[in-house]
Amino acid sequence: MAASVLNKIEYIIMLVAAFASRSNVTEAQAYHYLSQYGALALCDKHYGIMHTLSFEENIDTLQAYCQRKGGKL
Repeated sequence: MAASVLNKIEYIIMLVAAFASRSNVTEAQAYHYLSQYGALALCDKHYGIMHTLSFEENIDTLQAYCQRKGGKL
């Protein structure tokens, strides 16, 4: 597997873990929530930009994105 793909996977895993920590849910629950509301697809699509921003900013963005799609966290 290419290094760029591994870097993207590792980054998204770290975002899910940080989102879980901030939202006081398990990582599995955070993954399901982010997947359900399309935030993981957003991360995949915009990784090139997201990885240059802070985790805090990205978590804020993911939370707002999911809330606009009907999420309650």
